[in-house]
Amino acid sequence: MGRLVPAVTRALDILELFLEGDGTLSAPEVTRRLQLPRTTVHELLTTLAARSYLVQIPDQTGRYRLGVRAYQLGSRYAEQLDLAAEGQQVAREVAETCDETVHVAVLEDTDVIYIAKVDSTHAVRMVSAAGRKLPAHCTSVGKMLLASLPPAELETRLAGRELVAMTQNSITEPDALLSALADIRERGVAAEHRESNPDVSCVAAPVRDSAGHVVAALSISVPMIRWSEQREEELADLAAKGAGDLSERLGHRGGR
Repeated sequence: MGRLVPAVTRALDILELFLEGDGTLSAPEVTRRLQLPRTTVHELLTTLAARSYLVQIPDQTGRYRLGVRAYQLGSRYAEQLDLAAEGQQVAREVAETCDETVHVAVLEDTDVIYIAKVDSTHAVRMVSAAGRKLPAHCTSVGKMLLASLPPAELETRLAGRELVAMTQNSITEPDALLSALADIRERGVAAEHRESNPDVSCVAAPVRDSAGHVVAALSISVPMIRWSEQREEELADLAAKGAGDLSERLGHRGGR
């Protein structure tokens, strides 16, 4: 393996900061958050701006946002990732059926990243966005994806990780998480009840590729004012159907 190039790593660290908050940062903020020398930060920001990965915001001297080159790279990635495009279409179809918020997410280490999302039309609904990252153990999609990992890989990913709490209902004990994942494997769908948002519960089902591997999960999120045991069962069936439809679009022919 080749070695990591420190300057490139720092430049990428800067770009990734713009994925958080309102998407704008100043040089002093970057310096403080990355604990880098001020001169280094200014040089990296100047270079990234010169290459159009960042752009200075008009009328906000010294403040930056992502530039067109970052958009072009993201767009090319999306074009090549059938999962995102197909996931958005299936999520739209599921949302039209239940009129609740539908997500498709993938696993990144021990987090989930939402790659597709369709909102409910209800006035009271879950507020989220595609591209958002959350701890996997706090979400139905994340637990579904963790439960689908081979035991050895699951153990490796969780080793030494702190299970942070997003709400008072979040799972924070490793044994409790492993027990929940075992139940999910047996049932074939996952659920979380106010574990990532105190006002929302969710159900999720696995999405498989042409080789039968679980590559994503599809979830339906519902505010507690519209949640019930019967509703959970109905939406679990719908999530499983939607995940099966998406799996078929990806070439899976193993049945739901």
